[in-house]
Amino acid sequence: MIGSVLVANRGEIARRVFRTCRELGVATVAVHSDADADAPHVREADTAVRLPGDAPADTYLRGDLIVKAAVAAGADAVHPGYGFLSESEEFAAAVAEAGLCWIGPPPAAIAAMASKTRAKELMAAAGVPLLAPVDPSAATAAELPLLVKAAAGGGGRGMRVVRELGALGGELASARAEAAAAFGDGEVFVEPYVEGGRHVEVQVLADTHGAVWTLGTRDCSLQRRHQKVIEEAPAPGLPDALRDTLHRAAAQAARAIGYRGAGTVEFLVSADGRAYFLEMNTRLQVEHPVTEEIYRIDLVALQLSIAEGRPLPAELPAPRGHAVEARLYAEDPAAGWQPQTGTVHRLALPDGVRLDSGVTDGDTVTVHYDPMLAKVIAWAPTRQEAVRKLAGALERAHIHGPATNRDLLVRSLRHPEFAGATGLDTGFYDRHLAALTAPEPAGDAVYALAAALADAHGRSRFGGFRNVPSGPQVKTYAPAGDGQRAYPVRYRLGRDGLAAEDFPGVRLCSLAADAVVLEVDGLRRRFTVARYGDRVHVDAPAGARTFTALPRFPDPAARTEPGSLLAPMPGTVVRIADGLAEGDRVAAGQPLLWLEAMKMEHKITAPAAGTLTSLPARTGQQVEVGALLAVVTD
Repeated sequence: MIGSVLVANRGEIARRVFRTCRELGVATVAVHSDADADAPHVREADTAVRLPGDAPADTYLRGDLIVKAAVAAGADAVHPGYGFLSESEEFAAAVAEAGLCWIGPPPAAIAAMASKTRAKELMAAAGVPLLAPVDPSAATAAELPLLVKAAAGGGGRGMRVVRELGALGGELASARAEAAAAFGDGEVFVEPYVEGGRHVEVQVLADTHGAVWTLGTRDCSLQRRHQKVIEEAPAPGLPDALRDTLHRAAAQAARAIGYRGAGTVEFLVSADGRAYFLEMNTRLQVEHPVTEEIYRIDLVALQLSIAEGRPLPAELPAPRGHAVEARLYAEDPAAGWQPQTGTVHRLALPDGVRLDSGVTDGDTVTVHYDPMLAKVIAWAPTRQEAVRKLAGALERAHIHGPATNRDLLVRSLRHPEFAGATGLDTGFYDRHLAALTAPEPAGDAVYALAAALADAHGRSRFGGFRNVPSGPQVKTYAPAGDGQRAYPVRYRLGRDGLAAEDFPGVRLCSLAADAVVLEVDGLRRRFTVARYGDRVHVDAPAGARTFTALPRFPDPAARTEPGSLLAPMPGTVVRIADGLAEGDRVAAGQPLLWLEAMKMEHKITAPAAGTLTSLPARTGQQVEVGALLAVVTD
């Protein structure tokens, strides 16, 4: 019997494993970097062990330090979570050599699936079509587009789509660097890129007594940067014959390598309905909750039971209903999916949905790790009901802090192609991102009015009302992250109530420092308002808005010279374009340098054609958000 589990991970997955351990009466041990010293997973564990440093390569990727931590803390088992060392056969072997129980597949099984050649051989034996690898040194234009992919790890890191042969060399170098930073392994390979394909996967669970379960399918086609955004189970619209083929191939793959525990076999399903094997993830997946919801099981509890040597139940549970999961990220989808950092002041979801989160109120999103804040999961008897429930819960959520992809998620769930399951493929965001991230056509102004009224009440002990007529109060709000729009709000509060110049159809019903009720064209609407410095969050049942309160008299010194490229986030300058120097002519969109943050590379490009008049950035330089990287003069 396992008595104490060390989770060799952080954030949401560490908290997820700890939750099950507490329910089972199993003690918990956390490891943490210096950046994570006060993180929720550390606070919730019975024991915590420090891994000195901040970078993953110095902390969560140091298997030797993690094994020592497990021994020192008296743990008798190690759960790897996902990411980091979860698919390292060397780490799994080191855990076993230290006399600890490894909650995962045997090292040999991890090695078998880590070898792409061996994995493809297994799938060929199962009769599943494969994508033949492409030799990058002999690639031709006829083979385009191509996909560069990291041999280790997952999560979309180290992946690049190449549509021009001339870009292949640069993308190979970039993918190798990103994979090495994320997984400690810079090996990559190249294969054809299938346009318009669906990403479908099968959850497997195998014990040490010969039983192998295939727990249905999941569709994970909505992706950004090859990272999943929305996942669901079961995968909608698959013919029974294709579904059976996928289940059979996944089970055969697990049996062929003597698999044990939870794993996932991933496939690419082309527009013509053909399935191509992608890879097997020899670990628990980020999206495992949707499978748990439809089968009413705890996959982590089953992982522990299998590790203890117990057999799976005699009968596979029957699935019921539909589940959809959305990954809530601190990022700006309209700005190239730029990760965001800062304090999460509040994260609250309505009742009725499942929230698996790595942060709590008051925690900070740092530059060191993936910016996923939470996974929100909805279950319902039908797909349509589950999608509606999830969209409604996200729309009503109170999310105060860095910019997030919440609005994108709500719009994606309600998009006709997704809602009707007619446009589920990996190119969804290539087609629709501009429309899904467009500013709201109308409605922001009344939110700004609510912010102004609440602010007036909060700052005045008389509630902002005046008995003597006076000129209007003026406050200006800009939608957060949008430097093009601003809403000047002019209003008076007196004995006759609200007089707002630009809101003739609005009547004030009630007012408090944190809540405003307005009647808008005969419809009563309630707004809750929260202020954090100059950032104002306004929440309403129909959605939320975030504003920056602009000062009445802007500081002229705060202006930025035209053409200045500022660091969008804290990070490290990892590369500058070959041969680039001040005085060079550059084209619009030309890559100038690469910034590494949150384990991914972010390309900084020229905003317009012109001359590179300044290049203060240097390779290896640590920069803060807003730091000047380069200046391009039009």
